Amino acid sequence: MLSRKGIIPEEYVLTRLAEDVPDHARYRARERRARFVGKNGACNVAHKNIREQGRFLQDVFTTLVDLKWPHTLLIFTMSFLCSWLLFGMVWWLIAFAHGDLDHSTRVQRGLGDGAAGPPADFVPCVTSIHSFASAFLFSIEVQVTIGFGGRMVTEECPAAILVLIVQNIVGLVINAIMLGCIFMKTSQAHRRAETLIFSKHAVIALREGKLCFMLRVGDLRKSMIISATIRMQVVKKTTSMEGEVVPLNQIDIQMENPVGGNSIFLVSPLIIYHVIDKNSPLYDISPTNLHHHEDLEIIVILEGVVETTGITTQARTSYLADEILWGQRFVPIVAEEDGQYSVDYSKFGNTVKVPTPSCTARQLEEDKSIMDNMPFSPRATIRKRSVKLKPKFTLSDDPS
Repeated sequence: MLSRKGIIPEEYVLTRLAEDVPDHARYRARERRARFVGKNGACNVAHKNIREQGRFLQDVFTTLVDLKWPHTLLIFTMSFLCSWLLFGMVWWLIAFAHGDLDHSTRVQRGLGDGAAGPPADFVPCVTSIHSFASAFLFSIEVQVTIGFGGRMVTEECPAAILVLIVQNIVGLVINAIMLGCIFMKTSQAHRRAETLIFSKHAVIALREGKLCFMLRVGDLRKSMIISATIRMQVVKKTTSMEGEVVPLNQIDIQMENPVGGNSIFLVSPLIIYHVIDKNSPLYDISPTNLHHHEDLEIIVILEGVVETTGITTQARTSYLADEILWGQRFVPIVAEEDGQYSVDYSKFGNTVKVPTPSCTARQLEEDKSIMDNMPFSPRATIRKRSVKLKPKFTLSDDPS
């Protein structure tokens, strides 16, 4: 109203109104599409309203391995403490029922063995048990096989011998489960996937006269990934002819790589590409579709066997529509130096602009004249370095 009366300029009012809008409301219209798979390979799926929770207890070992480290360490500690306390209580009850605690108390007080007390040749079930604390210490000695020598089981009570056997078996089972769980968590397959890297952006450019979707993948370790395979899927919302809406329709797309097929020899970084033809779900994609509002996500999955451990590993990443660069090409990063091939990972994700038609693959296939107007550079030729060799000997005129 003040701006209408000319008291305050309209530009100032508009600026103030924009500043008064909360950040979450101001940028809500520019929110990106939710990822199905994160750049680090984590699946962005929340499982809710699971009624049959007991199914997780049927596979306890996998449940323990899937837990986070603080929870796993808590269960690791509590399993041992609870077992020590439980069997400590059992040993205390055995000593109490047999009268070992009364005999130990009378001996400590120097009362001797009276008529009302136990006989002079009294043999306890467990020696040196006179309180719950001593029973708890004996339980720890039995389960972890410390054996300090101050306490031991006698042949007086068969029940004590049976409890000794049971506690040893239970201790071995707990050790096997907990140590196995810790070992599996430290050697999980996704740890090896941390050194399998993908380019931050994918590109679309011409290759052999056809539009291709390309990305770069590499392995930072010298140990190889055996039988490595790579595949891609397009995840997008689709509607069937019957009107059924599929929110996450996964469509496999054919991959091409320098080796052929889906298997790759990942010794050095490779550029994996997909030819966009009439069978490709990217057949109608143009530069105008590569924005953050486009319902498009391309998932890349790399699988293989770790050479050193023999464990199958999997690395994943995804590319949204605004992470696909049109008319770009990856720069070369492999060069021959000193008789071996060197990889410069500082240029792993670098791209350069190349002449690319701003049309879909369908339009390019229907109108071949588009390629005639493209300003292609001449083919690069391989240059051989001229190396001057220094002679190991010299020729001189003989003065004679």
